[in-house]
Amino acid sequence: MLYRLRNNFRLSIITMLGVCAIIGITPFAIFRFAQGDTVAGTVDTVIMLGIATSMVYAWITGDTRRSGFCIAVVACAGGATIAFLLGTIGLFWLYPPFITSFFLTSPRLAVIINLVTLLILMVFNIGFQSHEYMLSFVTTAIVVSSCAYIFALRNETQRLRLEQLALLDPLTGIKNRRAMEQELNAAVAFHQRSGLSYALVILDLDHFKRVNDDHGHAVGDEVLLDCAQIILKHTRKTDQLFRFGGEEFVVLLPGVGDYGMRTVMRNIHQILRRDLKSPGGPVTASYGVALLQDDDTRDTWFERADEALYQAKGNGRDQVVVAGESGSSV
Repeated sequence: MLYRLRNNFRLSIITMLGVCAIIGITPFAIFRFAQGDTVAGTVDTVIMLGIATSMVYAWITGDTRRSGFCIAVVACAGGATIAFLLGTIGLFWLYPPFITSFFLTSPRLAVIINLVTLLILMVFNIGFQSHEYMLSFVTTAIVVSSCAYIFALRNETQRLRLEQLALLDPLTGIKNRRAMEQELNAAVAFHQRSGLSYALVILDLDHFKRVNDDHGHAVGDEVLLDCAQIILKHTRKTDQLFRFGGEEFVVLLPGVGDYGMRTVMRNIHQILRRDLKSPGGPVTASYGVALLQDDDTRDTWFERADEALYQAKGNGRDQVVVAGESGSSV
């Protein structure tokens, strides 16, 4: 529970608002019912239940976008309704929704929600005792919303950058193991829906430890960079390259069958053997390849490719082995 709150900013905001709604609005609803103001008490109850229900939905489904949007709309609509029922004092309830809407949904949607709320208040003259009151409230609401917009936009930009960095290998700049797992899951799911064929390639640079030992890790890093660039240059834009770890790389090839996979691997094998070099000479690689089967999961698919890689290394390295076949298969 605490892990989800620490790692999901929008869920933490939704949870905070849900708890505040239950603790903060419930006493007002009870008080208004006790005073005989059934309408205001009912509105408070609906607002509280709407926010609490959205919070529970977010926790159960993990869908913080829909629940955040619903809370923003419910809070602003509820605030406007309270202003209609109670007059000027009810307008103060709108400042929290105007701010938190930028953290519950996208900045663009939050601007729309806030502007629509302000327009409704102005057109129907809800809660304003005079034009001066209206001008003062609208001006302060716009200032508050503008500050929240700038902060939310900056926060969203930083969050997207961090998410992108979390999926990239810092040395080569290509996608990392975490990104690979996500893409393999997506490939398996899409194959089950559409039948699109996929090939998975795991390649391991042969005797790479010697490069680091003989020439230093800086040279080893250059070889890894060169390897990534060579593969990227000679694969399609739809293909995806990942650094699995150390000197291991993974290539995901969508839309290729057995013949296409063998053609691609023959090409990559020859080009790396020809172009990848270290100060000590050419650097070769061993390859394990597996076509995605109908009954495969991500793990079984990867395991079959990994077993083929170990066969390639055990058979003398610098060769391609396709899962289910013995010896060099390409």
